[in-house]
Amino acid sequence: MRSALFGNLDSQQVPGTFALQNSKMLVVHLPPEVLARQGSMVAFQGQMDFGYEGGGVGKMFKKMVTGEGAPLMRVTGQGRLFLADNADDIHLFYLENEALTVNGRNLLALDAHLTWDIQRVQGAGVAAGGLFNTTIKGTGWVAVTAHGTPVLLDASQAPTYADGQSAVCWSAGLHVGVNRTFKAGALIGRGSGEAMQLAFQGQGFVLVQASEGPPIVQPK
Repeated sequence: MRSALFGNLDSQQVPGTFALQNSKMLVVHLPPEVLARQGSMVAFQGQMDFGYEGGGVGKMFKKMVTGEGAPLMRVTGQGRLFLADNADDIHLFYLENEALTVNGRNLLALDAHLTWDIQRVQGAGVAAGGLFNTTIKGTGWVAVTAHGTPVLLDASQAPTYADGQSAVCWSAGLHVGVNRTFKAGALIGRGSGEAMQLAFQGQGFVLVQASEGPPIVQPK
């Protein structure tokens, strides 16, 4: 896996279809097709068509049940496509027959030929919020957003925990579970009620943003 976050993203070794126009704007060169977050297009040059991308009946059902998964659009055509989301910082990953798990709220764009699916974190139900995430597999580009400058954590160094709203993405090979903090209650993180974090173990990384997002409101 290649990324500027790892210091191994050499433009001579990977296709130049995804690039940062600046830290908060992505430029994608079409063709080929790209999947992007709905509403993320800020400009384009050339001829392009934009269509809804549901991912099939199974994925649409998972989105309805879990609330996870960024609403995606499929962009076809030729030219330069500029994408952004609320002026958040953008980070690029180039997968090389690998898999990356992304919080749906942070997914900005991916190569259309990559495969993706919504998966549930073991030990967490729908009511926990933010614990269904999108796993992307194959060879190609993935762009994610982060609110503020993120930190890259090596989960192999020690057991690693992150608020479910703060974890941007992580190595798909990590073992991910749920850590519940009873003593601190709602003082940890911004989720309401019982404090809950994602727990990561194994060989791989976790990218954590400098924000927990809006508080999770539990139904009464």
